[in-house]
Amino acid sequence: MNESNKLIRAYDRMMERAKARLEEIEQAEKDALPRLQQSIEYAAEKAVELGELTREEAQLIGGYLKRDLQDAGHYLVETGRDLGKWLRFDMELIEERLLDLLRSATDRTRLEMLGFQETVEWAAHYHTGEITGPGTLQCDRCGRQMHFHATAHIPPCSACHATIFSRMSEEDADANQNTL
Repeated sequence: MNESNKLIRAYDRMMERAKARLEEIEQAEKDALPRLQQSIEYAAEKAVELGELTREEAQLIGGYLKRDLQDAGHYLVETGRDLGKWLRFDMELIEERLLDLLRSATDRTRLEMLGFQETVEWAAHYHTGEITGPGTLQCDRCGRQMHFHATAHIPPCSACHATIFSRMSEEDADANQNTL
């Protein structure tokens, strides 16, 4: 098994574990954001405990999960729109299992996040070499879009070889098309 596939599978397993842990925890709804953080930390510890990843790899993957879920949460809070708009491509193209995991992890906390709007942190930038879940990223330098239909490593931009990207939502793409 090569290192890249190992980390991609680890991302998916950690997402599953975070979702399972989130469902197990029965705390007050106001604790949704800390519960999500705890769920990801639990999933990372489980991966280390089972020998699937080193502690450093688990922390790295956990950071990617937090970034993606915070980005999705920010989008839901800001727009009040469906998660499918954030992913910005036909839902049928997405592996249904991963979509369900993302939906469950973000929709479950949607109402709570509205109350925490000022405290929601989001990582605005994605970098080459990191792992991301499904969605569309846009090169910050040249604007080239990359579509991810499954968990994958982020490559350099195919147009300009830049290494920094931003998440694109359907509204972002529509605005770009309207200005062209």
